[in-house]
Amino acid sequence: MSRSSARRGQVEPVAAIAAVFALGVGLTIYAGAVGDALPGTEPRNVAQPTLSAVEDAVETGGVVRPGRLDRVQSAAPAGRRLNVTLTAGDRRWTRGASPPESAQRASTRVSVGLGSGRVQPGRLTVRVW
Repeated sequence: MSRSSARRGQVEPVAAIAAVFALGVGLTIYAGAVGDALPGTEPRNVAQPTLSAVEDAVETGGVVRPGRLDRVQSAAPAGRRLNVTLTAGDRRWTRGASPPESAQRASTRVSVGLGSGRVQPGRLTVRVW
């Protein structure tokens, strides 16, 4: 066996350590990216889409009508409970059970129809648990 064939396939120790380090860094970055991409144990935020559905149910012509709040329970996500509160000035309308502190919350500013031709700024708040 010649002298050159005895060294074939060998790598300097520093190069081997650098290669193992680069492989470790690559696997760490990959694991982090996969962990971020997969669904975790955090509950999905359902309050914002529910708020949109509730707003569609109670709004006509860009004005929320308090009398239409009876329609909101159909907007609740499957298996979830819903509380809807509409406020305008010192007036407040609520539908649904009292929510726990852990309930997801979303709200938006709306125009509230208070009668024939009377519109007042208000807030529509949805709590889902």
